Amino acid sequence: MKKSTIIIIAVIGVVILWAISIQRKGVTMSEEIDNAWGNVETAYQRRNDLIGNLVKTVKGAADYEKSTLEAVVNARTRATSMSIDPSNMTEEEFKKFTEAQAEVKSSLDRLLVIVENYPDLKANSSFLKLQDELASTENQILTARTRYNNSVKPFNTYIKKFPTNLLAGIYGFKNRQYFESDPGAEKAPEIDFEF
Repeated sequence: MKKSTIIIIAVIGVVILWAISIQRKGVTMSEEIDNAWGNVETAYQRRNDLIGNLVKTVKGAADYEKSTLEAVVNARTRATSMSIDPSNMTEEEFKKFTEAQAEVKSSLDRLLVIVENYPDLKANSSFLKLQDELASTENQILTARTRYNNSVKPFNTYIKKFPTNLLAGIYGFKNRQYFESDPGAEKAPEIDFEF
C-alpha cells in the first residue's frame, strides 16, 4: 500500500472519530438539558398540585372572592395543559409556557393578598402549612430553572463554536432557550407596612 493511501485513510479515520466525538458529547449535553427541563416541570407540577389544596382551604375557611379563586384555578388549568418537548421547543412555545407559569404565580399572589382579610384563615394550621409548602415550591422552581439555564449555556456554547458548528446542524443540535425573568421583575416591589 502506498504511503499516500495510508495517510488518506488515517485522515479519514481521524475525521470520523472527531465527528463521532462531537455527536456523543452533544447528545450527552442535550440529555442533561432534557433532564433539567424535567426537573423544572416537576417543580411546576408540585406547585399546581398544591394550588388545588390551597383553593379548597381558602374556600372552606373564608367568605372568599369568587373571581380570584376562579382566576387561580383557570391559570392552573392553562399551565398544566401545556406540554413541551424541550428538544424541539420553539421560542414561541417557550414564551407561552413561561407566560402561563407567570399567570399562575400572579393569580396565587392575588389570592394570598385577599387572605390577609381573613385572620382566622391566617391562623389555620392547614393554611399555614400550605403557605410554607408554596414558598418552598417557589424556591424549588427557582433552583430548577437556574439548573436548567446552567445546562443550556454549555450546550449552546458548544454547538456555536468552531469546528463543532460545522456538524451541529447535521446532528440536529439547535440552540436551546433560557429562562428569563418575568416582565417587570427588574423593578423593586413596593412594600407598605401600614395596617
